Amino acid sequence: MLKQIWSKLPRKSSKSSTDSSAESTRYSNSPRATSQSQSNGGGGGKRTAVFPASVVAGIEPLVPFKDVPNSEKMNLFVSKVSLCCVTFDFTDSSKNSVEKDVKRRTLIELVDFVASASGSSGSCSIRFTEPAILALCRMCAANLFRVFPPNYRSNCSVGDGGGDSDNNDCDGEPMFDPAWPHLNLVYDLLLKFITSSCVDAKVAKKYIDHSFILRLLDLFDSEDPRERDCLKTILHRAYGKFMVHRPFIRKSINNIFYRFVSESERHNGIAELLEVYGSVISGFALPLKEEHKIFLWRVLVPLHKPKSVGVYFHQLSYCVTQFIEKEPKLTSTVIRGLLKFWPVTNSQKEMMFLGEIEEILDAINMVEFQKIMVPLFLRIGCCINSYHFQVAERALFFWNNDNIVNLIAHNRQVILPIVFPAFERNAQSHWNPAVLNLSLNVRKMFMEMDEVLFQSCHAHFEEEEAKLSLAAEKRKEAWERLENAASLQPITGNTAVLVTPLATSITC
Repeated sequence: MLKQIWSKLPRKSSKSSTDSSAESTRYSNSPRATSQSQSNGGGGGKRTAVFPASVVAGIEPLVPFKDVPNSEKMNLFVSKVSLCCVTFDFTDSSKNSVEKDVKRRTLIELVDFVASASGSSGSCSIRFTEPAILALCRMCAANLFRVFPPNYRSNCSVGDGGGDSDNNDCDGEPMFDPAWPHLNLVYDLLLKFITSSCVDAKVAKKYIDHSFILRLLDLFDSEDPRERDCLKTILHRAYGKFMVHRPFIRKSINNIFYRFVSESERHNGIAELLEVYGSVISGFALPLKEEHKIFLWRVLVPLHKPKSVGVYFHQLSYCVTQFIEKEPKLTSTVIRGLLKFWPVTNSQKEMMFLGEIEEILDAINMVEFQKIMVPLFLRIGCCINSYHFQVAERALFFWNNDNIVNLIAHNRQVILPIVFPAFERNAQSHWNPAVLNLSLNVRKMFMEMDEVLFQSCHAHFEEEEAKLSLAAEKRKEAWERLENAASLQPITGNTAVLVTPLATSITC
């Protein structure tokens, strides 16, 4: 009897099932999540994290927007957006071809509808409701947000040194996403939606939130350059529309840069993120906040260090130039940072650094120039003496810039004694005729600029060379005395045996 009573009582659901049901998030209602769990649950099959298979056998097109009254268009918009949440495997072009075409045509219709809602004059014919904004964010999450498998990422640093991909261990060919025809339409829809005047930013910011922005930033590591270009435009528009998210976007981009410089040195979207930041910097108010100066010193300057700097060097140089134009006092800070990370053993990077230094010196004022001229021209002197003729030639081209020559002329009492030995050594023994001629021309320019100072530097150079020659002779004599003394000692036990210099000398 007791057993029958107990069997009729309702059983309490387990705590684990309750907890698991509470784990659902805002964007987990999409078919993509179900698709991934089903495709990964088989155990034996290959996991397709990038292109999960559809879980819907077929989808059917809905009525066009022009066939419904304005009062029903927003409901139809939500229905069409929900239909586009279905995802397909684009690695197999023959699979679900009819459904793919239906989705493509629906996406095109949605793009046209959002574009036409604002109108050419900017006036709104219809306002997007909160359910419509939520539906669109869910659809974008279902189609765009995905984790790139390790074999999908670039396994080499493209543009090693000077950005010449032909000199790398890998071919540097980008990987084009087979799902791009649909992804492009989703990106286009998201862009038009964000920029539309019919979308209330106060409502949209609840769904295009920090989580959405973080996952959007993760997509910048895509191997497909077309996707990164779309993301760049979308992020820039989102930064402009959602002012409340601006500090978070800057902080999140900074974290990507920190990880790139300090940990991996591998990321496909550094150039695009720097391009976005270049526009952000141009909008900074004066005087610059301490936060922005810290970004310059801790992010932009160390970004010169990675060996793949050639990939994003133009965007990086533009950002640095923007800071200097905003606040010229930062010039000496930037040049000290460049000298700190100077690529002594990489000639291609050295030429890029020299180009950036020349661009900075072209706009520097006299006060900032005098702060850094001694360490700077010590480094330029080393570049002038470089055996790599392109590095030496690039350094000598500084004297073709009238602004730099003017700065040097006003500070020649300090600069000429630093660089004079480099010109003299090049004039005496450099192997490249072009570098030799340039050195002689600059040497002549200094002589015409201040002959008395030139003669003084020349006399000091000869005096130093004589001292070096005398020290070398004394060192040679000391070694000869040591060798003679060692040759008279008998060889016993583990005593080292003297080898004659002729047997060990190597001509470099």
